[in-house]
Amino acid sequence: MNSSDDEQTESLRAETRLVVSGRDTKAQRGFVNPPVVRGSTVLYPTADDLHAHRGEFQYGRLGTPTTRALQNALMALEGPECAGVGLVPSGLSAISTALLSVLKAGDHILVSDSAYRPTRNFCNGVLARYGVETTYFDPSIGAGIAKQFRSNTRAVMVEAPGSQSFEMPDIPAIAAVAHAHDALVIDDNTWATPLYRRALEQGVDISMQAATKYIGGHSDIMFGTISANARAWPAIAETIRLLGVCAGPDDVFLALRGLRTLAVRLAHHKQAAIEMARWLAARPEVARVLHPALPSDPGHAIWKRDFTGSSGLFSIVLKPAPKEAVDALLDTVKLFGMGYSWGGYESLIIPFDCTEYRTATNWAPGGPTLRLHIGLESLDDLKADLDRGFAAFNAVAR
Repeated sequence: MNSSDDEQTESLRAETRLVVSGRDTKAQRGFVNPPVVRGSTVLYPTADDLHAHRGEFQYGRLGTPTTRALQNALMALEGPECAGVGLVPSGLSAISTALLSVLKAGDHILVSDSAYRPTRNFCNGVLARYGVETTYFDPSIGAGIAKQFRSNTRAVMVEAPGSQSFEMPDIPAIAAVAHAHDALVIDDNTWATPLYRRALEQGVDISMQAATKYIGGHSDIMFGTISANARAWPAIAETIRLLGVCAGPDDVFLALRGLRTLAVRLAHHKQAAIEMARWLAARPEVARVLHPALPSDPGHAIWKRDFTGSSGLFSIVLKPAPKEAVDALLDTVKLFGMGYSWGGYESLIIPFDCTEYRTATNWAPGGPTLRLHIGLESLDDLKADLDRGFAAFNAVAR
């Protein structure tokens, strides 16, 4: 597929866009994948071109043919509302860059109480130091967020579903209120990716992802993306340029490679996680499963309305038990690794507790909590692994 056909990809289904968008086989001399361009200096053919900064590429930090291919592919996935995509070194860098793009000293921002904890750390640390005040809100607030707005509220930061605890905010309702107050909406769309939720079509102005997770898909890159509509993109592009943030060429290539297989990987993660969630919900050790794709989940109606799929990440609440019993489970399982990431091909499990940092809501799940990522392994093997873990759990809990 040639680059001249990129603008016609919107008529294609998402799975096809993932494969063909951003490809210019003519420029790539017939190769399916673009070359990895490692470079800083770009030479200009004439002095006039140099003085005018005239050329498709001007300096390595500002973009290369490799970054352009990934940006074009991501824009096709995000949909027609997307005016541009920024590529940065990590998911947290995507969050911090997006926030710095729209906020200044004296501003106020509203942030979901269920947001990714490093988001809170950035707001409470860097933004506070530079005179930006943050107020956290109940993720279930919906249109009631209108009462939280001030004259200096410039943005709302949401995450769907909430990090670790999986509350499902009503983003279209929140966005309608935010826009009525001339505020921008920033959304962390890492869990669903634009494949399963086109955030920019639901009133979001800036949608970011930790592409370290599902876009990369193989636990071997650190990467972030920032997608924005026409209103927000100029500020995003300027902030990226002024901060000098850029993603390394090899990570860009790996992200593009991962993007090509996103549909088939995410379909497996989705189905496996739902089956595992149902299996866990039936276990005597589990009090509750936190997964918005399950009909029993409080956020299921919103998920069904706004999403076309789910991913491999969800949480469970165990029945009351001592820490030693939970640790016995964690130390017994072998296929579920203990690690603070997700989105790769491997299954992961970690304990978590939101109590110490929630401020707008009361986190009282009623028992220990675990977050699981269901990878690409056999579900029968994963269930057997957890079964052994629960046996160890019960031996200590009794």
